[in-house]
Amino acid sequence: MIKNTTYNFVKNVEILSLVVIITITISSTSYFNYQKKNTNQNLYDFVNNIYLKKTLNNIFDNFEPKNKKIVHRINSGETIDKILQTYSIDTNQINEIKKNISNKFNLNKLNTKQIIEFRFDSINKKIYDLTLQISNTEKIYLKRDQTTDRFVEEIIIIKLNKDILYKEDKIKQSFYQTAQNQNIPGQIIDEFARIYGFQIDFQRDIKKDNDNSFQVIYEIFLDENKKIVENGKILYANLLLGEKNYSLYYFDQPGSEGHYDKNGKSIQKALMKTPINGARLSSSYGMRKHPISGFRKKHEGTDFAAPKGTPIVASGDGIVVKVGWAGGYGNAIRIKHNSTYETMYAHLSKFAKNIKKGTRVKQGSIIGYVGSTGNSTGPHLHYEVMVNGKKVNSQILNLPSGKVLTNKEREIFETVKIKMDVIKSEKIIGFN
Repeated sequence: MIKNTTYNFVKNVEILSLVVIITITISSTSYFNYQKKNTNQNLYDFVNNIYLKKTLNNIFDNFEPKNKKIVHRINSGETIDKILQTYSIDTNQINEIKKNISNKFNLNKLNTKQIIEFRFDSINKKIYDLTLQISNTEKIYLKRDQTTDRFVEEIIIIKLNKDILYKEDKIKQSFYQTAQNQNIPGQIIDEFARIYGFQIDFQRDIKKDNDNSFQVIYEIFLDENKKIVENGKILYANLLLGEKNYSLYYFDQPGSEGHYDKNGKSIQKALMKTPINGARLSSSYGMRKHPISGFRKKHEGTDFAAPKGTPIVASGDGIVVKVGWAGGYGNAIRIKHNSTYETMYAHLSKFAKNIKKGTRVKQGSIIGYVGSTGNSTGPHLHYEVMVNGKKVNSQILNLPSGKVLTNKEREIFETVKIKMDVIKSEKIIGFN
């Protein structure tokens, strides 16, 4: 190592000496020619001397590092081609890199949150390795194989640190607005609404004259810079509506995953009470004056008014049996949940991607978006529930209770419940 250091020192001294000699030569020549009043022409001839150019290029090549590392944050509209061409990388290398990355990631989905890093030879422009972050938890790493001179790809898992956040507030206008004011992510707000959607109607059950509040503890995942990059599960949730308290705990035992009340009863039922979040109940099931015809007739569903484009979810697991135009219902979807229950969603502006006849859907998954197609006076969802083929009032329908934990599972659940209650108490009084 000492030998290499001495060599490099001597080499650098030689280079600097050569630079000094050339500088003195140029200065002397310039001064001499100035004295002869031929400064401009002689200096031009001297600087453009081909041998001098080669000498200078060789000198400055020694100062420039041969191996360069580039860290590039992707800008809007940039492509892999454009980025690598900026550094004079040839087309063959670019195509090989794109082919390798495309095996794991769609390059059309590059975004401004991504960073690309690569090392390359600044003289022959050959890339040694390249890294592209493709998600919060994964990177694609390409490394040139010295034997084959081809790139070998692998996925690098990014380690995230898990933590929890506690949020609480009094519900002033609506749960959604209050939660947003607390900077709770949309994903968590939607999940909160979903798990309470089996027993609570967020429009009708939350009365403004009551003392209403909520609490929630949910997982967060942080990167090496302690920035939140992902949100996880809701571990604990509580709704206080007047004098009624609704507490839910997450239980993660295989085969019994889900949220349970304080008595170990699952909140999961065959159907959710409402298949849309934040909507206003605009027309109930029963006799009414039809808004278009003006005649009194039975309204065999429930209408929820919401802005056009509001997501609509499947109220239960099932199979899509009909999807498309349905006359006065406009764009509609019909789902068969089991031998007893079916649901229908009408007046949609459009269907969710991949929704077609025969598609299996999960409870809470988006199936379409609010619209005003068919016989409609404004954007809303018309929702119907059929029990054994007969249309019923979805808002008063009594569904079978969910699973109740027993024996060993109940013991484990009680331990989980105590742990979450302790964490909640510590968060409230500010211990951590």
